[in-house]
Amino acid sequence: MPKTAVSSASNPAVRHSFVRSARLFGLLGPALVAGVAYVDPGNVATNMTAGARYGYLLVWVIVAGNVMAWLIQYLSAKLGIVTGTSLPEILGKRIRRPWTRRLYWFQAELVAMATDLAEIIGGAVALYLLFGLPLLAGGIITGVISMIVLTVQSRQGPRVFERVIIALLLILTAGFTAGIFFAPPDAGSVIAGLVPRFEGTDSVLLAVSMLGATIMPHVIYAHSALARDRFPQLQGAPIIRRLLWATKWDVTIAMAIAGTVNLAILLLAASALQGVDGTDTLQGAYLALHVTIGPMIATTFAVGLLASGLASTSVGAYAGAEIMHGLLRRRIPLLMRRVITLIPALLILGLGYDPTRALVLSQVVLSFGIPFALIPLVWITTRRTILGAHTNRWFTTTAGIICAIVLVSLNVLLLALLFTTS
Repeated sequence: MPKTAVSSASNPAVRHSFVRSARLFGLLGPALVAGVAYVDPGNVATNMTAGARYGYLLVWVIVAGNVMAWLIQYLSAKLGIVTGTSLPEILGKRIRRPWTRRLYWFQAELVAMATDLAEIIGGAVALYLLFGLPLLAGGIITGVISMIVLTVQSRQGPRVFERVIIALLLILTAGFTAGIFFAPPDAGSVIAGLVPRFEGTDSVLLAVSMLGATIMPHVIYAHSALARDRFPQLQGAPIIRRLLWATKWDVTIAMAIAGTVNLAILLLAASALQGVDGTDTLQGAYLALHVTIGPMIATTFAVGLLASGLASTSVGAYAGAEIMHGLLRRRIPLLMRRVITLIPALLILGLGYDPTRALVLSQVVLSFGIPFALIPLVWITTRRTILGAHTNRWFTTTAGIICAIVLVSLNVLLLALLFTTS
């Protein structure tokens, strides 16, 4: 049910003051934090691989994924603002059977762990490229720094946490977009890449990976919690309307940044790295950029990758904690959770598995988790008993259903191609 009014929010003078004084800039933040997950190392690996292997073929995937992500993230934030609860909390209450709830939590937890895997590996690769550190040591350092960032969130609150994450977002944006000015793409090829098509099973695998990296299930869960934590104890029609209006801008800015960065990575790989041997790995792409464009661009790329890993792993740990709390009604210390989820990534790094391949496969896992987060989100936001007057309009629900059908269909197509060609 929509959250009940509290004494301060029920005071008309307080509500009027809030509506007048809360400028748009002061209401931005949750979507920008969530948007970091859309430019995590998994995005870098999949987009770089797609551009190096297939040129401009999969430009349409980034554009389509970004459009769908806008709607999904807005619905998630709206849920948190209107109800004062997160999506996992609502699902935890509505899934009555304990074993069903635990199974749902298990798949959501796997998604969160796949996210952690991608982000820790990305940070480790970045530290290796910048300083020559062994991958295992880089993974440990990335995990430790993420613990420090999470400590900021726990002790300083959501506003300071937002500022840290947004600062990292600005760094990674500069790092990933700089190269496009030195190796501009062919405009005609970019336009041609907007036409949906594939070239074999591997291109479908990459497309699904790119969508999994763009529309990340754990961020669907997390954004509702970020909005809930950012705007506590606020109620009343004028306030909620203003918050929802500001959220549309927040999501638009976040998705514009994420879409620009993802597109820049693919275009850079397509214009400068296509056909170059070894550029379908992050290390190979870095070396190729070093040779073809210069050490400055290669270094900014590595710095962007490091900022991406540090920021997104903190958001991923926050999402995982919310998933457990909402579905199992249990909390473990955030730093303890960080240590536990760090183990799989460190094992992969220690065993010497190809980090870029691990990143791409982790995004496929994320893609298969999308329906379990997206379908309940669309359904819940149509329920008047939960959102009251702020339920979806018919065209919003239709768009959400279309997104779910497209994403599920791509996953089914991927499975069919893999089994028929194996």
